[in-house]
Amino acid sequence: MIKVTNEPVNGMSGTLKSLKSIVDPSIQAYTAMVNCNLGNDCLTLSLPLHRTFEMSEVANERNLAERGVDGVPEQIAQRKLDPKHAQGLALYLLRGLLSAVAQDFKDNGQAEPQALQLLVKNLGPQTYFAIQPIVANIRTCERGGGGLRMEASQPGSVRVFLSDRDVLWIIDGQHRRFGMDMLFAFLKHVLNNQTYPKRPALYPGEGDVPPEELAIWAKAFEFARGRCTVLVDVHLGLSPVDERQLFHDLNNLGKKVESSLAFQFDSSNPVNLFIKETLMDTNILRVSEKDVIDWQDDTGTIARKDVIAVNARLLLNKTSVAGAKPTDINGKFDVAKTFWEAVVAIDGFGEAEAKQKTVAAQPIVLKALAKLVYDFAFGRDSDEGLQRRLFDGIGEIDFSHSNPMWRYYELTPEQRKVAGLAGLAAYLPTDTEGFNRDIGAFDPVKGVMRFGAKHNDIFPILGDMIRWSLKLPNRHTREV
Repeated sequence: MIKVTNEPVNGMSGTLKSLKSIVDPSIQAYTAMVNCNLGNDCLTLSLPLHRTFEMSEVANERNLAERGVDGVPEQIAQRKLDPKHAQGLALYLLRGLLSAVAQDFKDNGQAEPQALQLLVKNLGPQTYFAIQPIVANIRTCERGGGGLRMEASQPGSVRVFLSDRDVLWIIDGQHRRFGMDMLFAFLKHVLNNQTYPKRPALYPGEGDVPPEELAIWAKAFEFARGRCTVLVDVHLGLSPVDERQLFHDLNNLGKKVESSLAFQFDSSNPVNLFIKETLMDTNILRVSEKDVIDWQDDTGTIARKDVIAVNARLLLNKTSVAGAKPTDINGKFDVAKTFWEAVVAIDGFGEAEAKQKTVAAQPIVLKALAKLVYDFAFGRDSDEGLQRRLFDGIGEIDFSHSNPMWRYYELTPEQRKVAGLAGLAAYLPTDTEGFNRDIGAFDPVKGVMRFGAKHNDIFPILGDMIRWSLKLPNRHTREV
């Protein structure tokens, strides 16, 4: 049990040399809430973001070696760092700081400066920000806090005195801490050099920072050092083995949120906002939260995960919308809306049993069309004329299951010739030995063409078929 005292630490006497080991100039007092987590005495600190970063460390091989910790392999209690994930958290923290600055202007009855509005717009607005508590351990004390100086404070809390040697070793929150590191590196570079850094690339700005924006960044850094705090649940005197067990429990016993639900709740991603506000709220698309397994149960809706995947290819040419920023998709929404309006006009699309009426109801076909739109509208070889030809031609393509074009790889050379597909070969990848051209199979009984599950391998081939059908440029020869 945590023991506290109201007795001041004074009355000790001796020479300066004899007191050096007792009087540590780095000691500071922190108010902490006392809690008993499943029988284990712990402390909860509320610390500014910057102070949390300064007081903490991660028990990985490099950091342990730098601190001269013996027996490094046995002391490690963390997984390998994922810098990309940490950068995403750094961006989240940066946006959160700007939100705090905006709230401060509002609380003081002041209008938001235009510079702040621009920064928020470029990074993406969000209704609410918060960072979850970090879990850490102090290794320099006995189990339960023995050896740490504490004084009784208000009911349920104590004043705990910590020195620089009392490191908060991170158990859960390694990437949040590294995100803080990247955040402060960005802010310090901006304030010290008055230019936007290329690394870390947290803000899509280049060159000199305008004075109005510099003032906002200065205020954001000020908030990170004081007003914006994070809770740290501090365990006391755990061994590295205990830390590893707690790391496992915290990261493996929770249930991951389903991706469809996560995107349904997320209002910060600009692509997700486009789907909600432009496609769903205006009834261009009917979106469901679950995929249709049995095509007979198809009501004509499209699963949210599929809408997201198609728009990722349409707007970003990526497999995921994760990390999308407003600047990534600025100026693309009109084209994207035109694409979906053309799609929903395809015969059978959006109707009951749509997947049995048209291959266009299969997400892989939509990805093929979306990739073509990206290439002609936003890609390196974008061409407005080709873009118009594609949109005009979507309504002319035979998306029926009976179209022999989709069954090209199931037909013999003679059958391809009879079906008028002889010229298609020039548009398709070469049949080099070792490459899989199994794009799906036609069910002659039900009369439906089901494309395969390897979307990234198949949709470019479907795109080639569509190019040939509409006499668009051949991506393999760059000729019409």
